[in-house]
Amino acid sequence: MKTTMFATLLSATFFCAATAQAAPQVVELNQVPCQFLESEHGVNQGFKSAKIQDCEAINARTGKDRLAKAKTLELKPGKTIFRVANKDVPYELGFWLRGATLLSRATLPSVSGGGLTTGKTQDYVIDLKPGEYVYSCPLNPTPDYRLVVK
Repeated sequence: MKTTMFATLLSATFFCAATAQAAPQVVELNQVPCQFLESEHGVNQGFKSAKIQDCEAINARTGKDRLAKAKTLELKPGKTIFRVANKDVPYELGFWLRGATLLSRATLPSVSGGGLTTGKTQDYVIDLKPGEYVYSCPLNPTPDYRLVVK
């Protein structure tokens, strides 16, 4: 009886440890007009956008400088949930994570999708592999922010 209880306890301990290791990392990202807040150190630039073309014009003027100052996300490989929210953008948004170069786009996983109306939050799940990625919103045109997985 003692051996059976010990074996059950030991099995449960290993199961819990394995389950804890399998828990995905969660990355929360908030979109406001033409930017992801976390990528720009939490600073809301205060851009106004009623349509995609507004962000295209803003990024043409400010995108290069903002990217030079932007925070590079550093994550570990494994299952990751990108929890993306549309905070104040008056049109539908999305999210696109992909390899940083044409070659890495062919070899690294990617995730994308739309459906983020004002006030909505959506999860995008991916199993990250080591490498360099970029992420953006093509519908709320944002710069291509950097993400490194190592």
